[in-house]
Amino acid sequence: MSLGRILALARKETIQIWRDPRSLAVVLLMPMMLMALLGYGIGLDQTNVPLCVYDREGSQLSQDLLKSFVSNRYFSLKLDAGNYPELIDAIDGGQCTVGVVIPLYFSKLLGAGQPATVQAIIDATDNNTANLIIGYTQAVVARFSAGVQLDYQQRNGPLLGAPALSVDARTWFNEDLESRNFIVPGVVALVMAVIGTFLTSLTIAREWERGTMEQLVSTPVTPLEIIAGKLIPYFVIGMADALSCAAISVWWFEVPLRGSYLLLFAASSIFLAGVLLLGFLISAYAKTQLAASQFALLTTFLPAFLLSGFAFPIDQMPMAVRMVTRIFPARYYVTALKGIFLKGAGIRPLATDMMAMAIFAIVVGAAAACCFRKRLD
Repeated sequence: MSLGRILALARKETIQIWRDPRSLAVVLLMPMMLMALLGYGIGLDQTNVPLCVYDREGSQLSQDLLKSFVSNRYFSLKLDAGNYPELIDAIDGGQCTVGVVIPLYFSKLLGAGQPATVQAIIDATDNNTANLIIGYTQAVVARFSAGVQLDYQQRNGPLLGAPALSVDARTWFNEDLESRNFIVPGVVALVMAVIGTFLTSLTIAREWERGTMEQLVSTPVTPLEIIAGKLIPYFVIGMADALSCAAISVWWFEVPLRGSYLLLFAASSIFLAGVLLLGFLISAYAKTQLAASQFALLTTFLPAFLLSGFAFPIDQMPMAVRMVTRIFPARYYVTALKGIFLKGAGIRPLATDMMAMAIFAIVVGAAAACCFRKRLD
């Protein structure tokens, strides 16, 4: 392989990119757009949940419980119903997502040290949202109940039958339980996969469409030199996009980066090499830029979104689907990014993921070298 010929091809490809406004738009705008749309558009946190209440007792204690609901960011009071049908109509009409009903004799039962039940009616049209709201509701009631128990014990002595065991939960790596910290590193992987494969999928197809393939075939460069020369500019661009996405994650979305910058650079380099070679392999098969770009998006965006652990937990998928996820490098890159950003993981915990991405790059690179031939048929 000749370094001079590789650099000459890299310079030629750089000029092609500079003269192609569509490629420039993809390079400059798509990473920022995807980071903004997915970073802000996807959120697993539920805040300001519409709340309707029906206080049948109207005592000071029942009002204190309702204040516990509306004093945090998870609930927003929309209706103080005067009767039960009014509450049901509000939930049926979509005005409220959760309705809380406080029964009669609520304060009397608690004052006597007896259990009292509060009814919560949840709109479970979206079961994931309903599960979160149930957890929020139970947490508010449990916190209020602990305060009532403490007040009772201070006035009347120890409460018989009170639980002697409690859980003191301590969260690691994402202390505030912000879904943004979980989602944004996955967005970086999604951007890298789409950008890398999409751009390189047009390289050989562009030569066919513009009629310059004959000139390329007639040169003394070898297929490996063509692959290296065409991918170098995109590797530089891809790493610049990776660094810009990481900067946006840390400084704009305020996702903590606890790991090594060098390890982040190494993981991104290995993953980018794999997706660039995949794009070149697609380009070697496709004869038109349209077909190449469509196939590139099909083989990168959907797997990176659905099968990488970015949107859905892999351990909750069926066994057959979990086995399929092992084919796609985005799975390992998402794991590596979350480990570097949130856990501050070193090379040892991430060695398996790094090795899997390297193997993918080697296999796809070998396939691209075997597939691409300097011929016109």
